[in-house]
Amino acid sequence: MQIYNDSKKRYGAPKIRAVLKESYPCLSINRVQRHMKALGIKSIVHKKYRPHKSEAVYEHGANLLKRDFSTTSPNEKWVADITYIHTLKDGWCYLATVLDLHLKKVVGYSFSRTISKELVLTALDNAVKSQKPSAGLIIHSDRGSQYTSFEYRHKVEQELKFKLSYSRKGCPYDNAVIESFHSILKKELVYTTTFLNYQHARFELFQYIEGFYNRKRIHSKLNFMSPIQFEQSLKKIA
Repeated sequence: MQIYNDSKKRYGAPKIRAVLKESYPCLSINRVQRHMKALGIKSIVHKKYRPHKSEAVYEHGANLLKRDFSTTSPNEKWVADITYIHTLKDGWCYLATVLDLHLKKVVGYSFSRTISKELVLTALDNAVKSQKPSAGLIIHSDRGSQYTSFEYRHKVEQELKFKLSYSRKGCPYDNAVIESFHSILKKELVYTTTFLNYQHARFELFQYIEGFYNRKRIHSKLNFMSPIQFEQSLKKIA
């Protein structure tokens, strides 16, 4: 318990055992784990979530973006992805985001306790309601099962008349812009906040995305304007 408290509750069984082995060379990790369980203590550090990857990867669908993130107008190219948010009470939750490459704006997102095709479909629906884009828009994502599901592909290609684009297998750089956004989200919010539960995380994500990132956070590539300020400046020109 003293070692645990001295580490500010960061040490788990392997590190506690390593410290104790100086005095008790034959101490097993199983014994340390039993004592930690009896004391009701565990490390507060959460390991990075590594989702199970299916061996079957969707092989169809072209990479229309080809790492060309340049645009000439809004609603020309969207990028989409899912990231993982941990909460103390409800465990891992999931954020699906759709971002417009021209505006650098989060045009749609969805947050859920389950990772499913409904998660990405809701994010897409929210983006469409917000932006009302025309047919022909390119929407790019990785080859996760949610984005390659029949329902998602049918919605994008048949109902919305958008063009589907997929990253190459194992190439996160093909979707670098949305990966960058999620990295910023983690650094500026997730890693600095302890989310008590799903509802708490949902509220904080709303405050960050809608209240700060889209409205206030300036971007050098947008002439140091926020995404919404930049979007409004384009409307004035038009």
